Amino acid sequence: MLLAQVAYGQTDRAIKEKEVKRIIRTLTADEMLGRSAYDEKSIFKAAAFIEKEFRKIGLGYFPGLNTYLQRFQKQQISPVKIEVSIDGRAMNPERVTFVSEKAEASFRNNLTIRKITVDNAVANKDQYFFDEAFKLYNDTSSYLVLVDSAFHRNFREFKGYFNKYFARGRKSTKVFVLGEKNANNFTAHATQHLEPLNMANVVGVLEGKSRKDEMVIFSGHYDHIGIQKVKVNGDSIANGADDDASGTTAVIELARYFKKTNLHERTLVFVAFTAEEIGGFGSRYFSENVNADKVVAMFNIEMIGKPSKWGRNHVFMTGFERSDLGTLLQKNLAGTPFELHPDPYPEQDLFYRSDNATLARLGVPAHSLSTDQIDSDKLYHSVDDELASIDVMNMTNAIRAIGLSARSIVNGQDTPKRIDKTTLR
Repeated sequence: MLLAQVAYGQTDRAIKEKEVKRIIRTLTADEMLGRSAYDEKSIFKAAAFIEKEFRKIGLGYFPGLNTYLQRFQKQQISPVKIEVSIDGRAMNPERVTFVSEKAEASFRNNLTIRKITVDNAVANKDQYFFDEAFKLYNDTSSYLVLVDSAFHRNFREFKGYFNKYFARGRKSTKVFVLGEKNANNFTAHATQHLEPLNMANVVGVLEGKSRKDEMVIFSGHYDHIGIQKVKVNGDSIANGADDDASGTTAVIELARYFKKTNLHERTLVFVAFTAEEIGGFGSRYFSENVNADKVVAMFNIEMIGKPSKWGRNHVFMTGFERSDLGTLLQKNLAGTPFELHPDPYPEQDLFYRSDNATLARLGVPAHSLSTDQIDSDKLYHSVDDELASIDVMNMTNAIRAIGLSARSIVNGQDTPKRIDKTTLR
């Protein structure tokens, strides 16, 4: 208990609210234009700032790199023209979502027909639609999907995901049509623009001492959703203060903290992921270039800018039951003002909705830490998620809690159990 209180005092002195505010203010400035991964100019401006902070701290480079930028490319797909006809009637393009990774694709009565209809037994019809739509999208077969008009609002949001998207190596095509119940004869044709888009994670390393081959990862995503088409009170920039400038700020401050404490027997890797908002491409690329068997734990930090349902000094962890990492962290926080809780929003499926999921599927005890009241957060993915909405003290306390709770993992005293890969989807 006394050791915990001493460690708490050290953490309290090392992680300063003033520094936390400086970093998040820069990341959320209008000059960053909402840090969209689609906009190379704004996203690389944010990356340059994170690089600068890593350099000031004195982090090393990730193995195989001679820079903090872990660069890669994705093929971006933008629909140019979509034409669908059902039983001799031309469909309004606004009621069609054409998903293909080809520059040009045509079909005539040679797609299997599937339907998404209303199920009155389902309580959450919004979630039901998205579950069904993405299940068909992820299927390897090609389909014409007829969507009940009752899902018109959900369909509009779903269509938005494919106004501009990235190739994933899928060979199938899906044509979703809203408001049609049957299709005896149909034709579908689309032309699309394909171009490469440059992306980069920002990665820094503190090499371990006695156990340098074992890695502990601290991560957050630095991208957000950029400029919005519709202004709200004259504002169109979705600054992404909580989502996830708060997590990126935490990664930078934890790097500074662990550099100062110099307690890391294991190698610490600090990653600001790109493209989380548009498919988790940054974390996917990172996972393809790291030996997951050597990653002891991953602390992914997602939205800590506002107090939790329990107030300040409380953080929750997604997928708590999937490893014993949470129990170890709770032990390290005993006797301090901080508390760690299991995810109170299991219905939100948060474990799979952030960058931890990719490494978790490889067996790593990879979890997200958050304070967001996601079930009632009205600022989520809006232009109002900006610095003025952030409780900087809550952020600072959350960063302190994460740094303190991770100490026994960082210094090699504790090793969490691996996640059972077979239990994940």
